[in-house]
Amino acid sequence: MHIASVGVSKFCFLFSLALCGLLLLFIPALQPPARQVGLPQPRSQVRPARASPSQHAGAPAVSVHGGAIDSAAGLNRSSARQGGSIETEVSRNDNNSPKRVMDSKRGALPGGKGGGLSASRSRDLLQLKDIFIAVKTTRKYHKSRLELLIQTWVSQAKEQTYIFTDGEDKELRMRTGADIINTNCSAAHTRQALCCKMSVEYDKFIESQKKWFCHVDDDNYVILPSLLRLLSSYHHSQDVYLGRPSLDHPIEAAERVKSDGSVSVKFWFATGGAGFCISRGLALKMSPWASLGNFISTAEKIRLPDDCTIGYIIEALLEVALTHTHLFHSHLENLQKLPTDTVLEQVTLSYGGFENRRNVVSIVGGFSLAEDPTRFKTVHCLLYPDTDWCPKLKLHHKN
Repeated sequence: MHIASVGVSKFCFLFSLALCGLLLLFIPALQPPARQVGLPQPRSQVRPARASPSQHAGAPAVSVHGGAIDSAAGLNRSSARQGGSIETEVSRNDNNSPKRVMDSKRGALPGGKGGGLSASRSRDLLQLKDIFIAVKTTRKYHKSRLELLIQTWVSQAKEQTYIFTDGEDKELRMRTGADIINTNCSAAHTRQALCCKMSVEYDKFIESQKKWFCHVDDDNYVILPSLLRLLSSYHHSQDVYLGRPSLDHPIEAAERVKSDGSVSVKFWFATGGAGFCISRGLALKMSPWASLGNFISTAEKIRLPDDCTIGYIIEALLEVALTHTHLFHSHLENLQKLPTDTVLEQVTLSYGGFENRRNVVSIVGGFSLAEDPTRFKTVHCLLYPDTDWCPKLKLHHKN
């Protein structure tokens, strides 16, 4: 009996082990299927866009709220920054991106370069304080030209405007409070002197940490709301070179930077007389040929003026196309042909010199042509009617 009970116990023990083994095998099958977690998808790459030029008809629509200029919302909303009198946001999604219609006369990109805006790039909240505006002048024009600018548009952007000259003027500095930088360059209107000033402009911009570098001459009026609207169509981290050529064809020069000068290179450049703007992303890439005096040596190698050298570095060396825009204007064009109803939508204006004083924009305002031969005061008072020296509208009451 004892032996039989022992055998039964062993059998039960072995049977229990077998049953437990079977249960362990079937437990995974009885569990509910695990939820599959999607793998993280890679972010789409943002390629720098070579956009077609902005026209006043194609600029993004904006609405004014409490002194700020705001446009439609876009992707990746960034936190708003405080301060600054003019603030602009521009949509960059497929449905709201500004149209850029190109034709052979307005906004065409000669040479077949350029492309559309990237719809996927992140939004850039741009304020006036993000722009570095460099004004090139000379000591002899401090009174005849510079004081007019300080009285008009520079008064709305004192902290953003840097005046590059070739002579010290403590009286003007104290009276206006403007940031006047003595480059110690020659006062002569030579290629070397112009390139010397541009070299200082570039270095000062890099030091400033601002998003955009815009260069104008001392006979330009900058329409600040239009400038913000234009630059807000792009992102400062992209490769953007905006301006207006003075020629209808690319310039050709001997290639003495990459070769011995036995071959030539063709490129477009934006004339400095109308003004141009460069994004910070592109300006940083220019550094090997532009920073710390390298701009002067680059210009000497190709033997071209400052604005041509800018175009050479960007188009010929970096292979970034100039975005041609007709919103910049110099005294070299017929300013009277500019439609009156579009004057305030331009980015820069100019006026004729001694040889052609009548070459000014046709616009009616509170000043006569004799009182305001450049029309800059008239433009300024239409943009900023509350300026204390602007003529006030007279109200006529019936008796």
